[in-house]
Amino acid sequence: MPLLVNGVRVDLARPTGDMIRAHPYLEEKAKLLRSQPAQIVEPKGLLYVQQREFAVTTPKDGSVSVLGSDDATTCHIVVLRHTGSGATCLTHCDGSDTEAEVSLIMSSVKSFSNSTGCGRLEVHLVGGFNDDRQLSQKLTNQLLRAFDLQPEDVHLVTFCVTELNDREEQDIHFPIIYGIAVNVRTAEIFPATFPEKGPDEDLRSAHVLTGAPLTNIYDAKTEQLRIGPYFWGPFPHVDFWLEQDDAQILQNLSTSPLAEPPHFVSHIRSTLTFLKEHPFPSRSLFPDRKPRIYKKNEEGLWEQVCSDKI
Repeated sequence: MPLLVNGVRVDLARPTGDMIRAHPYLEEKAKLLRSQPAQIVEPKGLLYVQQREFAVTTPKDGSVSVLGSDDATTCHIVVLRHTGSGATCLTHCDGSDTEAEVSLIMSSVKSFSNSTGCGRLEVHLVGGFNDDRQLSQKLTNQLLRAFDLQPEDVHLVTFCVTELNDREEQDIHFPIIYGIAVNVRTAEIFPATFPEKGPDEDLRSAHVLTGAPLTNIYDAKTEQLRIGPYFWGPFPHVDFWLEQDDAQILQNLSTSPLAEPPHFVSHIRSTLTFLKEHPFPSRSLFPDRKPRIYKKNEEGLWEQVCSDKI
């Protein structure tokens, strides 16, 4: 069954520009989303999703009410929601294995929706811009094709990607929206920034930098954030990279050096330092091969819990 817009199958044989012209509703909705200022989302009730992670929950969740992610330049943030159960998944895709990733998030949302007879699957795509290497456009095409290959009908509701998320300043292109959040209870999607991106921000970033596949970080049934166990070997040339100046790191470790947010280099340095300090996480971080588990406390903030208390 196909990817649909207003009940009409998307023709993926045509350029995305043709699709936008055929469905002006998508452009209007993208324009409305772009016009909203980014909201600052505080940690209370938030589950922050990093690149190559996903999380799914439902309106019944007593701990998490908002899913969010940001720092997307060529990456796309995907929200998949079942309107019957309210099951909502947010993921941050970078094009590493798009078809498998879409199948994974489809399965995760359907696992909460099987008993619900009514409702439909809706997808929202946000991110990317008109980058020089056309990585954003490639990822947009991959995502559209992957959703079109699914056995269920999927309704494309928000399409604020690539050319619809692009601004130009002195001949340099940038994304307009770098991050979004979704309110799991109301289904509202809005541009967002996040002062807190933890817990275990460096550990989770290291997992991505060492080539991890898309990873589910949340168990909605127990309302637990589960990080790891993750394993990697010594990161190649880590000392060399830590010796480089900011310009070299930006040029060599970003897909879009001119469009990165200001904290990109400090974030990469922090992750590289973490990798240098933990060349063998099986010894230093996960000697018992168990995940690091967090639950929200009474203040709505993540707090680590011991494995033996679970």
